[in-house]
Amino acid sequence: MRGFVRLAVFGIAAGLAAAGGAAYGQNLAQGWPQKQITFIVPFAPGGGTDAFARPLAAQLDTQLGQRIIIENRAGAGGTVGASAAAKAAPDGYTLFVGAAHHAIAPALYPRLDYDIEKDFVPIGLVSLPPQVIVVNPGKVAAKTLKELVDFARANPDKLNYASAGGGTTHHLAGELFKNLTGTRITHVPYRGAGPAMQDLVAGHIEMEFDGLGSSAPHIASGALRALAVAAPVRSRAFPDVPTAVEAGVAGYEVSTWYGLFAPKGTSADVVARVTKELRAALQTGLIKEVWDKNGSDVPDMYGADFGKFVSAEVTRWGKVVQDAGVKLD
Repeated sequence: MRGFVRLAVFGIAAGLAAAGGAAYGQNLAQGWPQKQITFIVPFAPGGGTDAFARPLAAQLDTQLGQRIIIENRAGAGGTVGASAAAKAAPDGYTLFVGAAHHAIAPALYPRLDYDIEKDFVPIGLVSLPPQVIVVNPGKVAAKTLKELVDFARANPDKLNYASAGGGTTHHLAGELFKNLTGTRITHVPYRGAGPAMQDLVAGHIEMEFDGLGSSAPHIASGALRALAVAAPVRSRAFPDVPTAVEAGVAGYEVSTWYGLFAPKGTSADVVARVTKELRAALQTGLIKEVWDKNGSDVPDMYGADFGKFVSAEVTRWGKVVQDAGVKLD
């Protein structure tokens, strides 16, 4: 009898604790946000991640009435920032802007101290721009992709391509291109897409396999020449730029993506609120206009569906790394 009483008391206490935890989560969500929010962007300023993260932060700032700051933590193909975000307090005040690079990292960095699939709560896909092959017109005479390939084949190792770092989509897109075209182009990794783009525009390096988001303003200004987009259809933002297939490189399709995550353990109610605000932000006219200029559609993928997408990307990129025999420089 006494044992039964103890079990009953324990059951009541556990129930109260669970109810209390749920109430705490609800209260936290109702009161969130009460202070500044940080977006950890795992690359240097000025790259593709920034091109989408900063307008999104500004829109959410307006919606929430709290300041959202961008904290750029670059290094090791985006894994330094991801590691910091995974260890952040799960209180809704630190969110992570991850990218396709983080689906590649597990195949290239065997000793990562975080797991993109297990240590984060997937909130939603933010954007899905294609990759684009761009050259500095003052350094590269080629005006078409065929002319570029012909030059590269005739002059092995003479061209250099910039990337946001070893193991990023920029890097793997370049290696895939080399494999498909039988060319030898030297990879030059930078500490983020921003510094890589600065050197490309300045003429310190010849070309890049870049996300359209960060290249778009430089293509529009004429500072860079776009030879092809690595997508099945042309970009609405640059309809005169052919797809790689149209330009003669079959099989060259590479897209990047950016998404919003919360550290594991973040209250489900807070996650629900963030998701609601992200949905609303992505449907605003301002965001749609910016996304269109950056060559990206506005996606509609949240929660578990986004999580499944990330897992599929980890599997897909793992196979690409293995098949191509890519190794970090």
